[in-house]
Amino acid sequence: MSRFVRHFGIDYSGAATPETPLSGLRVYEALPGGAPIERRPADGRHWSRRGLADWLEAELRSGPPTLVAIDHAFSLPQAYVDAHGLLPDWRVLLDDFTRHWPTDQTGARVAELRQGEGGRQRGGEARWRRLCDRRARAKSPFHFGVPGSVASSTHAGLPWLSHLRQALGPGLHVWPFDGWQPPAGVSVLAEGYPSLWNQAWPRNGRTPDQHDAWTLAQVLAQADTEGHLEAWFEPALASEERAQAQTEGWILGLV
Repeated sequence: MSRFVRHFGIDYSGAATPETPLSGLRVYEALPGGAPIERRPADGRHWSRRGLADWLEAELRSGPPTLVAIDHAFSLPQAYVDAHGLLPDWRVLLDDFTRHWPTDQTGARVAELRQGEGGRQRGGEARWRRLCDRRARAKSPFHFGVPGSVASSTHAGLPWLSHLRQALGPGLHVWPFDGWQPPAGVSVLAEGYPSLWNQAWPRNGRTPDQHDAWTLAQVLAQADTEGHLEAWFEPALASEERAQAQTEGWILGLV
């Protein structure tokens, strides 16, 4: 029996502004026993980051327990924490990042804010990777302008995680920062990495962004139905790795 009623896969985009409809921002929903279907805004256009955050807040507030995976880093490398003298606490890190990278503000663009590095923004280096990035062979959250990069998406998306946490309170569990084992009956928000699985299914006419979101929804629903989620929520990490992941985060399904 599935633990969650719905499973959302989201392929994110850090392009343009929070209000801009983006063809690269895609959402798929999977229900137990059914193939993922694409969810679009009420106007039938593309999602903006602000529109998606508002919709997701409403869906998670009023809907049944839902598992959501978003394709961007949910935190930053330990090297960033050390370089800027921050406490190794994800909540502190998220608040600090949002102050220094206000990418949720009207008209904000990641590319323009990057030009201000050394001022309000806190910088990072492309060689800084999290433990989960190294294990998944993923790029750094500071590795901009290369194929497969999630740097812009991460910088654009982190403030919206803060927004959702504040808006939904205990009704939302951000994994693994709020605990490795989510309580029953709450919705869970986790980091996904579709490259772990997206070669397993044909695209069937989907764009790369659509296929990544479809893949995340598909693997979440399949793992839930087959009873693998409990193991996914408790990856096999040594005690030091687990402590590091409490700050840096972990990719759901990475073993």
